[in-house]
Amino acid sequence: MKLVLTEPKYFSDSISIISELVNEVTLKVQKDKIDIIAMDPANVAMVLFTLLSPVFTEYEVDKTKEISITLEQLKQVLKRAKPGDTISLFLEEKQNKLKIKIVGNSTRTFSLSLINIDEKEQKVPNLNFPIKVTTSTSFFDEAIEDMGVIADALSLSVEKDKFLVNASSSLHSAEVELVKDENTFIENSSEKVTSKYSLEYLKKMIKASKLSNKVQIQFDKDYPLRLDYLVKDKMSLSFILAPRVSD
Repeated sequence: MKLVLTEPKYFSDSISIISELVNEVTLKVQKDKIDIIAMDPANVAMVLFTLLSPVFTEYEVDKTKEISITLEQLKQVLKRAKPGDTISLFLEEKQNKLKIKIVGNSTRTFSLSLINIDEKEQKVPNLNFPIKVTTSTSFFDEAIEDMGVIADALSLSVEKDKFLVNASSSLHSAEVELVKDENTFIENSSEKVTSKYSLEYLKKMIKASKLSNKVQIQFDKDYPLRLDYLVKDKMSLSFILAPRVSD
């Protein structure tokens, strides 16, 4: 296996974001893509990541490989690459290591030990979403940060052609409203739908806005939330977040 990246942003930034939620992952390296499906330790959030082979300048994979690794260590190595550096990944199966070579003004080589993850393969839940909002990441990021001033959870609502984000505490409240226009697509049922989610998790997830300028938001009443950050022909980074069900 040999993988070479001359534009490592999509891999290194995604690994950094995913590491905020999970500690260990299995990279499923296939003939045309790399997949990660992982659940956070509290079983509240799931991460779905796909990096397509066209992102790589060299992509040599003879058969599917599963590489289990500690994310913090991988993140720290990838952060050592400077803009313009080339990153190459090699699997050393006999040594049970992932070798990472960073080439720029110098050549630096890191060998990371692989780990065993004793858990069943994660399955993506089959979810049906009647609510779908596609909008700019800048709007959604600002709305999340606004709500963080007020509370530790927020509610997402859709009513007719409006998308609402609001939060409240015993003393304070806040609301952000977005209407359907040429930059925002809202698909919903005729009735108002509201669901509540943790801001702690959302603040980690919206860091994916550095990868894409659009986010697709899907949810339903007291139902999981799905966020999708897509870069056509390159990658996708998605999150599924359990709702906070009201008493």
